[in-house]
Amino acid sequence: MDVRCVSKFQRQRYSQNIYRSLVQSIGYKRIHTFQDDKRLEKGTLVPFELHKAIEMSQVSVIIFSHNYASSEWSLDELVKIMECKNRYEQIVIPIFYNVDPSVVRNQTENFAEAFDKQESKYNGGMEKVQKWRNAPTLVANLKGWDVRNR
Repeated sequence: MDVRCVSKFQRQRYSQNIYRSLVQSIGYKRIHTFQDDKRLEKGTLVPFELHKAIEMSQVSVIIFSHNYASSEWSLDELVKIMECKNRYEQIVIPIFYNVDPSVVRNQTENFAEAFDKQESKYNGGMEKVQKWRNAPTLVANLKGWDVRNR
């Protein structure tokens, strides 16, 4: 689950509510959940631990928010999730939280602005930015939930 792009207070509230719902509905069926701010060991390399957790997952829930594309960290995780979806046939479920799925898919509005900034920042690293651009579009084409204005 990744709601890193909203304020810390909102992120904790949204993340806790979604996480609690998942645990209540599937946790008792011997399905283990992973929330990156809860299960990472102190002193470990975060990208390594997250990538390991993503690789070991069977299902990834992606929560797109209005500012999701402005987080390089979230985009790196999303690229890894999509690599694992293709390699291991993992299930990926997008949730569009107060953002239109077409904004994510077509990279308009805040998504366009964020990617324009990243392209300027990574002038020599366009391959990385292109991977970041491709991943949200692929995920936005998957069946998911649109939870705007609820």
